[in-house]
Amino acid sequence: MDARDMVALGRTGLSVSRLGLGLASIGGLFAPVPAQQAAATVEHAWELGIRLYDTAPVYGYGRSETYAGAALGPRPRGQYVLCTKVGRLIEPGGPDTQPIWADPPPGLGPRLDYSYPAVMRSLAESLDRLGLDRVDVLHVHDPDQDFPTAVTHAYRALAELRRDGVIGAVSLGVNHADVAARFLREAPPPGPDCVLLAGRYTLLDHSGLAELLPLCAERGVAVMAAGVYQSGLLADPRPGAPHGYRHVPRELGARVRAIRAVCDRHAVPPLAAALQFPLGHPAVVTVVVGARAPHEIAESAGLLAHPVPPAFWAELKALGLLPEEAPTP
Repeated sequence: MDARDMVALGRTGLSVSRLGLGLASIGGLFAPVPAQQAAATVEHAWELGIRLYDTAPVYGYGRSETYAGAALGPRPRGQYVLCTKVGRLIEPGGPDTQPIWADPPPGLGPRLDYSYPAVMRSLAESLDRLGLDRVDVLHVHDPDQDFPTAVTHAYRALAELRRDGVIGAVSLGVNHADVAARFLREAPPPGPDCVLLAGRYTLLDHSGLAELLPLCAERGVAVMAAGVYQSGLLADPRPGAPHGYRHVPRELGARVRAIRAVCDRHAVPPLAAALQFPLGHPAVVTVVVGARAPHEIAESAGLLAHPVPPAFWAELKALGLLPEEAPTP
């Protein structure tokens, strides 16, 4: 697979590259990223042919959007797709702080708000930070935080923005496949155009396959798969490694070791398999990965291109490490 390949983003009329760049890391996820390094990361992604970029107000409390706008502003606006999110306002004394951001601007924090006025304000403030006149895809971020308001007031605001041509597509940014499926069923027609699904359709977590992905395929809703590296667990499963697990659960550790053994037998890097697996499903059009330095996004592009033989996927299924019904690339 080629990171530069352009594909239709479902019914939106937009086209995106097979590989997208998630911009949480350059917002200071876990460690600070200087402005020059953030710019170089986006610059190298562009050189690699990546034309999908995903940010959010909460990523570094506005820092990711600021860096993204500075890096993408000089680029031809019609040649890339930019996504951001609504659901959290960044303001002085915002109470919903998250310890994962290394060096957020002092005094600022997020406040959850999925109301119609908050969505409109959030988009205006995002455009101001970005220094751009539009975003292409607007996600309702973590709608499970206030589902009743998100599926009514936030969705109504986004649907109006889509109708008026202010945004190109309405989307969800979720960590839970069941939440996204519920939103698709309950939102008024025509509903969201896309779903950014983080960590729920991967080599280790197939929960998106149960309901959400078939529903998206049926409705023509494009899925952007994120979190496919499981925070690096497949690459370095040692307890205490930087994958978020102080102690890796026994059953999960056993699955990781079994998958890595199959990778060894077929000379497939575990992260290449992780990156390519979601793209086997017809609803998944692109995979979004994070990077905090140019070499990281280059590595992901190389992994996407690494050959993975059909026998590799067949062995994973034969060992019960993938569901038999899971489509493979």
